[in-house]
Amino acid sequence: MNGLGFDRAPADTRVVVAMSGGVDSSVTAALLARQGYEVIGITLQLYDHGVAVQKKGACCAGQDIHDARRVCESLGIPHYVLDYESRFSDAVMDDFADSYLRGETPIPCVRCNERVKFRDLLQTARDLGADCLATGHYVQSFPGEGGWRLFKAVDARRDQSYFLFSTTREQLDFLRFPLGGLEKPDVRMLAEDFGLIVADKPDSQDICFVPQGNYASVIERLRPGAADPGEIVHLDGRVLGQHEGIIHYTIGQRRGIGVGGTADPLYVVKLEPESRRVIVGPKAALDIGRFIARELNWLGEDRPETDEQDVFVRIRNTQEPVKARVRLLDDRRAQITLCTPQAGISPGQAAVFYDGDEVLGGGWIERTESPLAN
Repeated sequence: MNGLGFDRAPADTRVVVAMSGGVDSSVTAALLARQGYEVIGITLQLYDHGVAVQKKGACCAGQDIHDARRVCESLGIPHYVLDYESRFSDAVMDDFADSYLRGETPIPCVRCNERVKFRDLLQTARDLGADCLATGHYVQSFPGEGGWRLFKAVDARRDQSYFLFSTTREQLDFLRFPLGGLEKPDVRMLAEDFGLIVADKPDSQDICFVPQGNYASVIERLRPGAADPGEIVHLDGRVLGQHEGIIHYTIGQRRGIGVGGTADPLYVVKLEPESRRVIVGPKAALDIGRFIARELNWLGEDRPETDEQDVFVRIRNTQEPVKARVRLLDDRRAQITLCTPQAGISPGQAAVFYDGDEVLGGGWIERTESPLAN
């Protein structure tokens, strides 16, 4: 059994590596090539090349495509660039804009993995006769009785398991994550040892298609007229002011709301896209004890049925998982009750379930229940 879990020599194992042009995917390809696998690098061009070349730290466009190509040349492996721009626009960018119009807080990186990389690219890898698709994500997977299972990375600061909760069991069986057992500094050192041109390249920080983090400008470009004005309303019903579009606001926001005159600070506690109202209130109104999640994807071996199951749930990638109970409402929806209420939970965010280091699955928050805000 080789290091990727196949009962054959590495030289007889074909691996497609998803190469974004960054250090992580480049080291992934270099590691596998050094171990003797037949490696093919594939880079997806996902959005407008003309915009991308002007933006540093982008992903899957512009300079990053050139970097991926040069890395493959240095490793002596084939490299292909696939134009997935229209697929990415339809499956990720349009969803991003529409989510904001619904008053949600979307996570496009999850949708990109779910609808592009682990669906279309994975199928392309199969068409090329690959035995697996390898990526530079910081997660771990191990074979179990019912197939491969997903776990947090060794490097907790880089763990990306939150963004992969929607990966299906069938996809997990085909995916490999060679960096999951490494610390980020070790990956940088490996890049230097391999002589990769991207060894010192900074990691991308922003959403790839949102220059300078200006979400509103992207949404207005994709959905003209999205920034319709409306009222800023206190929970007690008082109209406190006017806004220039709910796309400029997120749940939990305190700064830049545009109203004042109250003894205590005000926070955005709810968005009402139908009436174009931004609801504000005290910090206590942000506490959420229960919510409904849709598009449930369960990866654990023991799927909860009618009874509640104790889990740990992570609402944001930067947040530590907290104790909760999950109860299935149907095959695709669940009710999650938090043992300790959490602040600032918003529809559109992901709720990811854990049992220790194992990812049990997750879903998209559909609606929340707050005694004050509802």
